[in-house]
Amino acid sequence: MDLELRHLRVVCAIEDAGSLTRAAAALRMSQPALSAQLRRIETMLGGALFERRHAGVVATAFGELVLGRARAILPGVDGLLADTARATRCRDAPQRVRVGSVGAPLLGHLLLAIRAVLPGAEVTARCRYSPVALLDDLAARRLEAAALGDHPGQELAAGGDVELRPLVTEPVFALLPSSHPLAEREEVSLGRLVEEDWAVPRPDGDRTGEYWSSVCALTGSQPRSPYEAEGRQLVELVRAGLAVSLCQATFIEVPGVTVRPLSGNPLWYRHVLAWHREGPLAAHGEEILRRVGAGYLSTCADAPAYAKWRARNPGWARLTL
Repeated sequence: MDLELRHLRVVCAIEDAGSLTRAAAALRMSQPALSAQLRRIETMLGGALFERRHAGVVATAFGELVLGRARAILPGVDGLLADTARATRCRDAPQRVRVGSVGAPLLGHLLLAIRAVLPGAEVTARCRYSPVALLDDLAARRLEAAALGDHPGQELAAGGDVELRPLVTEPVFALLPSSHPLAEREEVSLGRLVEEDWAVPRPDGDRTGEYWSSVCALTGSQPRSPYEAEGRQLVELVRAGLAVSLCQATFIEVPGVTVRPLSGNPLWYRHVLAWHREGPLAAHGEEILRRVGAGYLSTCADAPAYAKWRARNPGWARLTL
C-alpha cells in the first residue's frame, strides 16, 4: 500500500481530536475501522505514530516528525485543489460582467463593446448618480467596468486595481424651455442664465451642483435654485417653464425643451471609462475604448446643438484614444 493524502489527513485528525474515539466520529468512521487503518499507516511508515493512553493518544517522537511534514504538505495541496476547482468553474460557467454607469450616454455603447469582445459573457448593468460610489464598487470587485464622469477640479482618482481611461471632455450646455426667449439664441451667456430660476441636481448624488455653483460664482452672482431633481424630473421642470438648467452636450432634445451652447464654454464635463485591472476586461481595454469612442461620435451626430458646436469647434472635444 502506498502512502496517500487521505492517510495524512487521518493522522492529523487523530492528533487534533486527541483520541481515536473522537477522531472516528469526526471522520464518520467506526473506531475499530480507524484503529485498523492507523495500524496499516504505521506499518507502512515503519513506526508507531501515537502512544495509546487511558485519556486518549499522544504523538510519539516519530509521530511528531510525520505530523510536521503532513501539516506542511496538506495546506498547499488544499490550495491547489481549491484553485483548480475555481478555475474549472470559471472555465465552464458563462463569464459574468457587471457594469455600472452614471447618467451619461456611454452605457449602451459600453455594453455593446463588452458583448463584442466577450460574446459569451453574461452582462448586467445598473446606474447610480455618484461616480465615487461606482469606483468603490469597482475596487471591491462588485463591478467589472463602469462609465463615469467628472468635472475640472473634481477629477476622479482610482486605487491601484482600477484602471481609469478618459474618453473625451465636452462642454456643458444650457437646458431651456423651448418657449424661453433665450432659446431663440445661437448661444446663451452664463451671466444671463444665472438670472433665471434653476433646477439643479441633488447634492447627495455627486459634485455636479458644487461645480456649477463654483463656475457661476465667477459671473459675480449665484442662481436661485428652488428645485432639486435628477434625470426625467429635472427635464420636466424645465419643460414646464419653471426653471432652466444645464445638461451634457449629448443630451437629445425632447419636445418642449431646447439645448443651447454656453458662450465661451465656461463649464466642461469629462467622460471616463473604468475597469478592474484583474477583471475579464483588462485584456480588451483598448478595443473597448475604440468601440465606445465610435459610439460616442454617433451620439454626437444625433444631438443637433452639439453637432453644430463640434462643426464650429473642430479642435475641441476630441477623443483621447
